[in-house]
Amino acid sequence: MNQIQLSETQSIILSVACARDDGLIFPVTAKIKGGAVGNVCKSLLKRGLIEEIQATDMNTVWRYDEELGSITLRATPLAYSALGITEATEEAPSKTTRTAPTIEQSKGGKQAMLIEMLKRPKGATIQQVVDATGWLPHTVRGAIAGAIKKKLGLNVVSEKIEGVGRVYRIA
Repeated sequence: MNQIQLSETQSIILSVACARDDGLIFPVTAKIKGGAVGNVCKSLLKRGLIEEIQATDMNTVWRYDEELGSITLRATPLAYSALGITEATEEAPSKTTRTAPTIEQSKGGKQAMLIEMLKRPKGATIQQVVDATGWLPHTVRGAIAGAIKKKLGLNVVSEKIEGVGRVYRIA
């Protein structure tokens, strides 16, 4: 199977959407300048990585259609696959609920692996991420602060747990 090549902006937008329970593209929290979001979304639509669905929340509207009304965008299973994320399949998810994505270590990138570790209810320590990715501790802290918090706009919280140390997780 050919791997889908994504630009940095495409990867950021898809990563944020795939990290959300509903898989929605909007609202875009990444700081992307100009009309780049629209252009990226059009490209992702054309490639089948996102799809148009009826919007239920006005904060997620992509466009308005005369027949369908408000339309938003959602990541498709192909998007999860392109990022190396597969959905857990204990039971088939309904259209409105999605099971938490899991990473296939051989396919997923290290950033996707980091996001998955931070999404766990218990979160992850710096050492756990170091062991999983092979990064140095300062690289893990930089990825959390830079790529995850600033670029992707995800809310990462940390707390110090006695006997475990500082634990980071996506709120």
